[in-house]
Amino acid sequence: MSLVLNIYKKGDTKPSFTGTDVDGVTITSLAARTVVVKGEYQASHTDSEGILEESDKVDVPAFTVNKAKAPAPTGVAAAPTDDGAQVTVTTA
Repeated sequence: MSLVLNIYKKGDTKPSFTGTDVDGVTITSLAARTVVVKGEYQASHTDSEGILEESDKVDVPAFTVNKAKAPAPTGVAAAPTDDGAQVTVTTA
């Protein structure tokens, strides 16, 4: 029997994300710089075989989603001009 780590959005009855204590759980699909307050998500344990009752839910601590990083330019090209160069890029 192994434990399953469940993450619920507060008030939901079905876990939004699941994982294990070893691997953890990744909460996804939040916008960059989103501020999540303590208790907006809650964690619990269930067992993989359904033998145990689900544990009490505990609040996930507050966190702020990292600022998104702009993609690096790709396909950088330079065309000489009379006094320098015209630099262009293509982005993937």
